Amino acid sequence: MSLRVSELAKKLLARALGTRYTIRKSRPGAYDQDGLWSVHNHDFMHDPAFVRAYARGAAAAGQDYGWHWRIHVGLWAARTASALEGDFVECGVNYGFMSSAIMEHLGWDALGKTFYLLDTFQGFDERYVSAPEVAAGALKRNRQALTSGFYTSRVETVRANFSEWKNVRIVEGPIPDTLGAVDAEHVAYLHLDMNCAPPEVAALEFFWGRLVPGALVLLDDYAYRGHELQKSALDEVATARGVAVASLPTGQGLLVKPPRKA
Repeated sequence: MSLRVSELAKKLLARALGTRYTIRKSRPGAYDQDGLWSVHNHDFMHDPAFVRAYARGAAAAGQDYGWHWRIHVGLWAARTASALEGDFVECGVNYGFMSSAIMEHLGWDALGKTFYLLDTFQGFDERYVSAPEVAAGALKRNRQALTSGFYTSRVETVRANFSEWKNVRIVEGPIPDTLGAVDAEHVAYLHLDMNCAPPEVAALEFFWGRLVPGALVLLDDYAYRGHELQKSALDEVATARGVAVASLPTGQGLLVKPPRKA
């Protein structure tokens, strides 16, 4: 809710509410979803191709979470990667919101690429949650997500969703255990969305050598509030390879595999 109040009243109210809250004037037509408020242009939301792709993703999840700008970034990354040599990989699929939107958007089977979809399809494998993340309540949040249905616990439903496309391989099980099931020699697009640092680090390290020059790596929770441990861990991996992650206001991170040195 937006309030029209004096600057002094704003300061007093903000102090009473705490630092988690901000007060802003309403702005007709502003984007206000998924932790992102912006007055900047977001007419992509009305593009028919985007509308179709987003609707397909929401249908996979069975719900619209208001992730329009986040999905827009994912579609851009996937569209850019589609012109490169190599397959697509997503680690952390859940119901398949992002990957379903991408496959709809790109007309997947016509590309001649394979989309590898890796997930436990039952929440975290608690063996691969770091001690600091456990201390921060990751296991409790994981169990709540499973109980509420935000995380899928039925891989059969996910398989049915993706049965529309031929060139897709669903790999069930925890990362890093299942990484060897991906036999793609070249990867053009990698999406990491596991809400947990150790498997994301393992996946990025595993696929780094297979990423083609110019490949897009999209990190779903990199800059998202409450995921600082993931950000720090992924920054270490990137820094060790002489690259940096772009922090996006959607909460995502974006990394581009550099060209090979001459």
